[in-house]
Amino acid sequence: RQMMVNFREERGWGKYHTPRNLLLALVAEVGELSELFQWKGEVSNGLPDWSEKEKSDLGDELTDVLVYTVGLANACHVDLPAAVIKKMEQNAKKYPAERVFGSVKKYHAYEEWKQENSE
Repeated sequence: RQMMVNFREERGWGKYHTPRNLLLALVAEVGELSELFQWKGEVSNGLPDWSEKEKSDLGDELTDVLVYTVGLANACHVDLPAAVIKKMEQNAKKYPAERVFGSVKKYHAYEEWKQENSE
């Protein structure tokens, strides 16, 4: 994180790194990331059919997304590591392993089960 702050400050870009601007940059980078998958159909884990250049480009775009995500979190004073832990705890409650194992249903499908088990 400090490396990213230093990079920004060395270039005098801090005044431009507002939450709105960072979000818009993040969305643009997600668009660039999605372009790498566009028209490829379903892609296997490990990307066996991708060239080394395509995999390198993927790494670059994933890094851009991560950098802007961290920058946005910093600009909004969100403790990202703590937020990840909190969200994973919420997801564990929303999707209990014994109930959802092997299923791709959204949590709405489990609401009835949750209500039955909370009474």
